[in-house]
Amino acid sequence: MKKFVLFCTTALLPSAVYAQSTGSVDFEKQAIVITGTKTRSVGGVQTPDTPKSKVVLTQEIISRSAPGQTILDTVNLVPGVSFQNNDAYGTSGGTLVIRGFDASRISLTFDGIPLNDTGNYAIYSNQQLDPELIEQVNVNLGSTDVDSPTASAVGGTVNYRTIIPTVKPGVRFVGSLGDWHQWRVFGLINTGEIGPWGTRIFLSASRQKYDVPFNGYGKEDKRQFNARIYQTIGNNGDFVSVAGNYNENRNNFFGSLPLRTDLTQSATNSAPRIVGPNSQNRYPTNADERFYNINYPCTTAPARPGIADAPAPAPNANEASCGTEFDRRYNPSNTGNIRGSSRFTLADGLILTVDPSYQYVKANGGGTVTAQEGAVRDINPAGGTASAASCRTTPNSATNTCIAGYLGGTPYAGVDLNGDGDTLDTVTLLAPSQTHTDRYGVIAGLRWDFAHGQMFRVGYTLDYGVHVQTGEVGYLKPNGEPFDVFPINQPILDVYGHPLEKRDRHSLAILNQFSGEYQGHFGGLTVNLGLRAPFFIRDLHNYCFTSSASGFVECTGRNSTNDALIAQDNPYSFDPVTGKVTGFAPPQKRRFSYHKLLPNIGAVYDITPVMSVFASYSKGLSVPGTDNLYNSFYFPKDTPQAKPDPEITDNFDGGVRYRTGKVQAQLGLWYTHFTNREASAFDPELNTTVYRNLGTVNKWGVDGSVAYEPIKQLTLYAFGSWNKSRIEDNIQIGSFGVGANKITDCDNIPAGALPADIIRSCALTKGNRESGAPKYLYGFSAVGDLGPVQLGVEAKRTGPRFIFDNNQPVFRGTVGATGGATPQQQVYPAAAAAYWLVNLDARVGLAWADPRLTKTYLQFNLYNAFDKFYVGGFGGGLSQSFSGANYGNPPFVQIGAPRTFMASLNVEF
Repeated sequence: MKKFVLFCTTALLPSAVYAQSTGSVDFEKQAIVITGTKTRSVGGVQTPDTPKSKVVLTQEIISRSAPGQTILDTVNLVPGVSFQNNDAYGTSGGTLVIRGFDASRISLTFDGIPLNDTGNYAIYSNQQLDPELIEQVNVNLGSTDVDSPTASAVGGTVNYRTIIPTVKPGVRFVGSLGDWHQWRVFGLINTGEIGPWGTRIFLSASRQKYDVPFNGYGKEDKRQFNARIYQTIGNNGDFVSVAGNYNENRNNFFGSLPLRTDLTQSATNSAPRIVGPNSQNRYPTNADERFYNINYPCTTAPARPGIADAPAPAPNANEASCGTEFDRRYNPSNTGNIRGSSRFTLADGLILTVDPSYQYVKANGGGTVTAQEGAVRDINPAGGTASAASCRTTPNSATNTCIAGYLGGTPYAGVDLNGDGDTLDTVTLLAPSQTHTDRYGVIAGLRWDFAHGQMFRVGYTLDYGVHVQTGEVGYLKPNGEPFDVFPINQPILDVYGHPLEKRDRHSLAILNQFSGEYQGHFGGLTVNLGLRAPFFIRDLHNYCFTSSASGFVECTGRNSTNDALIAQDNPYSFDPVTGKVTGFAPPQKRRFSYHKLLPNIGAVYDITPVMSVFASYSKGLSVPGTDNLYNSFYFPKDTPQAKPDPEITDNFDGGVRYRTGKVQAQLGLWYTHFTNREASAFDPELNTTVYRNLGTVNKWGVDGSVAYEPIKQLTLYAFGSWNKSRIEDNIQIGSFGVGANKITDCDNIPAGALPADIIRSCALTKGNRESGAPKYLYGFSAVGDLGPVQLGVEAKRTGPRFIFDNNQPVFRGTVGATGGATPQQQVYPAAAAAYWLVNLDARVGLAWADPRLTKTYLQFNLYNAFDKFYVGGFGGGLSQSFSGANYGNPPFVQIGAPRTFMASLNVEF
């Protein structure tokens, strides 16, 4: 019998269980019972019969990737998804885009709990769960579950679920060796059912370490521990589970180079421009140039008593830059979580689910800073101004009150920093941006089956993040290495005993969300109505002065005396007529609130038992991140500049599916109307750059995939996407010109405006594609089973990606100049070229040697098999920056991961 299904939520997946929280999983299971729809999978690929575009990848396909690989590299097989991995092993990060939306607009969840940063919604691909423990990963393109705790999911969601401890005891060990001196070990113990109640437990641990592939210096080091306790209650599906995860990363940055391929320093300077990570270096032009040198090993210049030492200029360039290069930076992180999940049958047809969670983050990233041993802004208590020399020698005396702190981007300490007995020097210090987060959450739901084929559930979701962001400084060893990658453990104090730190803010990121869902079955018709009502609160406390609209701050380590002197020197004022700010905005607290009703509607119509068509509509929301809201502190809280609006999407999906035991196929069309896009841009009324809403972007495209198993020994999979976006507004980035030809509106440019003034004033983005998003994606995979040997191949072509939203090339020189010392010259095309990435894998079973080794095998992985040279991940932007009349430095982008081989032994009993 034909069946027509009408939905109004994203949570109903009537063919199988692919949701995020326990409540959504339970809701889907009941839908499967009612409809009788069977789960189908071909080669580890599933296309659930839902009104949304969704693809699910199971452990069958996850396990074919290199052991230890980030799960986000695996979802690169999903149409519409683009992920550039920074290396072949997955421990150094990467860049994720779904349907043209960057990672900050995509929700990543782990057993339903949110993993995006509470401040800027970033995704850290190198901190994810060991792939051996992932049961499945599902990708919602442009939608999320009705009870999902997310502040930013306009681009869709990626959710992965942990395996459940097994009924029988077992042990698994995986050991790997690979290129770049890589090694990894993973161990898993399943207790099976133990104790009087049949409790099940698993424990696991892993460690991976390797050299970074490009510079001969950096190391990547990751260790992870996991556990889960699972207790069934009765035989009706009720259970209680507690799981824990702890992850440590100690990584060096690497492979981020300026996107320019000009070979000489300038038109008049023929000195070679070499490949490297500094702004005056260049990007490789071929695969042989990917490996570059940095200043290592090196030694810093020695301190000299009584002399005003400085790191630059030093006796030689190596001493001056020792420890300061991008590739010498560390990106350490300690992250952990405790995840609870439970299901209780309160009465016949009345089900309660509760998922509490706690997350912990301690992490930082950043480089070095040149600090001053002397204090600054010499204020005499009697009203006079002390000399700079007296602040260096006696910063805190009866006659001098000098300000110490992190001021104007420089630490002023008032103490001896290099141990030479004076306070005359400038000294290089470690200065990363530190983050500490404690995050509490709960997802609770109550399902009521009030009649045959009739279900209703209500839900409550809490996400409560305490987000502390600081910027303490630490010492470097003579070889440029930090004494401690976490300066917060023992921060350097200024002369007044306060920490030198480049930022100091305390944030509460709170979500209270209510949801409801109804599902009713009426013969061949299933109706589902759902609504998500999130209420977001951002309680923000900045303990530093805000000195610019871009959020630049001046910090004294909460020294009230120094704060008073800074306020005296820089009194704050705001002109409501011109919108102009003078002085520094003082330390303060602000509260922001956002809320919106987010409905979903959709339909699935089964043409035959194996073929269906689907269509859906959903509304998405992304509220401004705390990092961006802090920028608005420069303006009075009741002004428009201090109240950015949330981003909103209206998403439409439709398509057709064909699903059997041998074929999983889906072809879909989609359209997204994206409003209130947010970024930093020039405000012509204020004559400065602020964080603001930029306008509208329309996106549309086609996604398709087909998995086919013609015979048991062969599985084929193909996928593809074509994406188009159209920016509907030009964006003001400056205001240049003279008199009547001054440009104040990029949609009404004066006829006499000079071309160079137009380029510096306007990002002419109207009608263009967004940057960073591939024009198309397509690829295939194949797995052949030849008895004890299995062979696999994955190949994907990623289309061109524009560097800037104005779709212009990268230039150097004076804007518009055709001659002279610095003529305008193109140094890179408008788009990064399309590229193929091919990965190979082979598995050799060892059961032929001993029947007890049925789950033991050797696995070989070859990443980027043809050693393709390509541009890796980058963030994109409105347009190239400018320095006066000249083009600024080109953007920095990652080098694509090189060919990498790994061999692994998997032993399981």
